[in-house]
Amino acid sequence: MQALTQTDQLLEEASVFLCDSWGEIVPDTCMICGSGWGPLADDLPDTQSLPYDQIPGMSATTIAGHSGQLHLCKTGDRQTLIFQGRRHFYEGDGWSPIRFPILLAHKLGVRNLLLTNAAGGIRSSFEVGDMMVLSDHLNFMGGNPLIGPLANEDMPRFPDQTEVYDPALRSLLVQSGEANDARIHEGVYVALSGPAFETPAEIRAFGILGADAVGMSTVPEATLGHALGLRVCALSCISNKAAGISPDKLSHHDVEQAAKIALPKMKASVLSFLNKLTG
Repeated sequence: MQALTQTDQLLEEASVFLCDSWGEIVPDTCMICGSGWGPLADDLPDTQSLPYDQIPGMSATTIAGHSGQLHLCKTGDRQTLIFQGRRHFYEGDGWSPIRFPILLAHKLGVRNLLLTNAAGGIRSSFEVGDMMVLSDHLNFMGGNPLIGPLANEDMPRFPDQTEVYDPALRSLLVQSGEANDARIHEGVYVALSGPAFETPAEIRAFGILGADAVGMSTVPEATLGHALGLRVCALSCISNKAAGISPDKLSHHDVEQAAKIALPKMKASVLSFLNKLTG
């Protein structure tokens, strides 16, 4: 029998801790809240919450707008895990804190993974406050979360990436946005490591390569979730026009402010999606 790795041991400790704290846990969906998306968790019913740094294997968030709380809530007759905030590659702690929430969700039986983020709009028709359902991505982060030993024995060594984002979930996200009068699109997301915003020259290059929006997250979680066999979907809030397209200098504060303005339709769209989700 293969010996447990340190990650395996922490996953076991975390799942036992959560069951001891919350009782029976049978979530079928997990959502990770990116910048500006955290307040969505405050409106979900029957919520139980724990700070990340109390959960074995997890650590406190370090970026403004990422509160670092794990929530278990009811949507319809199903349980949903909400990670209110994420860790990022640019924080300098490697892939482990980024991978752990996905591995924990998988261990707890999650089948559907919804990732959210704030992104800079590259496509000229995008307006601040629009939403974009990811149809595909470009990984320019300079690394891959699958490098190293397999994170789970059921994962393939060389996972196919032809369709990372589940078509049925993408369609349901678009329908949910349209039903709530949101400007919602589908497009390609390019991920960079950050933490510096991109240069205008980089944005022009990414546009030529087919990117519609740019950010510093989501792709690692999507890659790992897909490799684990989860049905993955992802949703960006276009919180600013990217460098060289916007006449203004970019700041994280402006990203947060734009997300606050768009938040009502973001909330309504995601709640509608969660309530309609089956299987």
